[in-house]
Amino acid sequence: MLDQTTDTARRDWLSLLAKSPTGRARDLLSALDLSPSHELLRAPEIGSVMVRGRAGGTGAPFNLGEITVTRASLKLACGTVGHGYVQGRSKEDALSAALIDALMQTEAADHIADAVLAPLRQEMATRRATRAGKAAATKVEFFTMARGED
Repeated sequence: MLDQTTDTARRDWLSLLAKSPTGRARDLLSALDLSPSHELLRAPEIGSVMVRGRAGGTGAPFNLGEITVTRASLKLACGTVGHGYVQGRSKEDALSAALIDALMQTEAADHIADAVLAPLRQEMATRRATRAGKAAATKVEFFTMARGED
């Protein structure tokens, strides 16, 4: 059973894998040249998930629409189970996410975190900063000047 700290960390790396660009986590994992034996518990499946939103971020929730997701589950030879959910239709990415999830629960976690998760985090931070910079460039500052009629 995972403790609260590990559960939070797992949620973070699963979120990172789900949001990573198509093929990126798979490429980083394949560069490690690992091939742990595993069995599929759930072959990759493509489906849809309802996305909910809130007006202004705090208003009443509403159904925004559906997105396509792919999920997969596998079990390593040591018995560790990994799950992977990714946005889109890439079955290979879902399998890679599940394999990374399982490996992150073993003694290989530090190696996987350094070689796969750290670059993904850095790339995500760079994309976020670029997007914020573009948004900041469009910001308009309004000010009022006294008209002198007082």
